[in-house]
Amino acid sequence: MITRSKAPLRLGLAGGGSDVSPYSDLYGGLILNATINLYAYCTIDEKKDGLVNINAADIAIQKEYTASDYLPIDGTLDLHKGVYNRIIKDFGIQPFSCAITTYSDAPPGSGLGSSSTMVVAIVKAFVEWLNLPLGEYEIAKLAYDIERKDLKLSGGKQDQYAATFGGFNFMEFMGNDRIIVNPLRIKRWIIDELEASMLLYYTGASRSSAKIIDEQTKNTSNGGNPVAIEAMHNIKKSAIDMKEALLKGDISSFSSILGHAWEDKKKMASSITNDAIDEIFKIAIAAGASTGKVSGAGGGGFIMFIVDPVKKVDVTNALKKLNGPVVDFQFSEGGCHGWKLFN
Repeated sequence: MITRSKAPLRLGLAGGGSDVSPYSDLYGGLILNATINLYAYCTIDEKKDGLVNINAADIAIQKEYTASDYLPIDGTLDLHKGVYNRIIKDFGIQPFSCAITTYSDAPPGSGLGSSSTMVVAIVKAFVEWLNLPLGEYEIAKLAYDIERKDLKLSGGKQDQYAATFGGFNFMEFMGNDRIIVNPLRIKRWIIDELEASMLLYYTGASRSSAKIIDEQTKNTSNGGNPVAIEAMHNIKKSAIDMKEALLKGDISSFSSILGHAWEDKKKMASSITNDAIDEIFKIAIAAGASTGKVSGAGGGGFIMFIVDPVKKVDVTNALKKLNGPVVDFQFSEGGCHGWKLFN
């Protein structure tokens, strides 16, 4: 039997970083995000040879292990092995043999939550294959625990929940890992106008996202940097303001809020932007973009620009003269899902 799954990547529209501890534990976090039609994929092929074969096809890494109750966490394919280990531990399942193959439409460090989305896709494939009793909140929480607690990878909480639930969501993050996901009903014409008004430009994978998150964590902890804490308060409020603008279809206010949030975001850590990113912004604005923001932690990855649709071709052509591509996308409605093939 073969089991497959897919989970959507997300754009962090507002509030990004307020979902990262300790800020979310101390002050509460608010996030507005939306998933797009770029995905992480997982296939699990049931085997009986006593081996676990893991193939991350998009990064050309393949490893084989003897099936056991704990695969070694050693810096290679840890996301995959972390899921395997927790499934066996949490559900009392005997070690099983399988082939796990994954790939993603976006590379690690893209700022679209690609690593967390991959974990969600792998968890969902195991849930589907083994008929595990996990709903959306449980899948997202398990993916978060694997990545942040088991593997000790720096980051926030929004990515796992965005990939699991899908669509436009306003998320609330409170102490003791209490999280509420509020799906937003956005009218179709508003989504169409937003898609017509947005550009995604890929600068290259961020090489400093963990460093940025660690610096942000330090700056927003108790006794941290007052400037950074105040900036994060503003970023959190921007999620409320942007939600209102989005529900009303006020793209002008949406653009303004995004731009102000980017200015606040740059106060969170020293390497959120750099000379290369600043130059890309300069070129896009000169060609007609009204504003923009780096998606994710910063330092690289994707930049989302807001553009008057009649100037979209001009901005696209200006960005295409640089090293990275402009990536077409649409917003997606569904979250992660899985299915089985009986052979």
